[in-house]
Amino acid sequence: LKAYAGKVDGDHDSQVAAIESCIADGAKGILIAASDTKAIVDQVKKAQEAGLLVIALDTPLDPATAADATFATDNLLAGKLIGQWAAATLGDKAKEAKIGFLDLVPSQPTVDVLRDQGFMIGFGIDPKDPNKIGDEDDARI
Repeated sequence: LKAYAGKVDGDHDSQVAAIESCIADGAKGILIAASDTKAIVDQVKKAQEAGLLVIALDTPLDPATAADATFATDNLLAGKLIGQWAAATLGDKAKEAKIGFLDLVPSQPTVDVLRDQGFMIGFGIDPKDPNKIGDEDDARI
């Protein structure tokens, strides 16, 4: 069993190097919480071609089918439930709410997209493109 960590949160290059090390060391599988859920897919495919089982943890890859399996919360549903709770808690004040999303990295990992879009849906805001954050036009955001 080997464990790898990046230098900072969102360190994609360290994840690429870790996958390459796992392939070279003859690992049987990889569990990964991807920092950049799209950019890591090519490395994941190389690992699978080398015979490794790849399981995404917490954050689905993009596309989700790139991993052999994913163990994660239903992040869209979790976002919807949080949005519904927030809207119900605010009541009539929800119409004038000011909502800010603090997303860590510009690569828009699936966990951020799913949670943000779910929140907006639950709160009653049209998220526009459900696969992209930042394109909504609701004045509350």
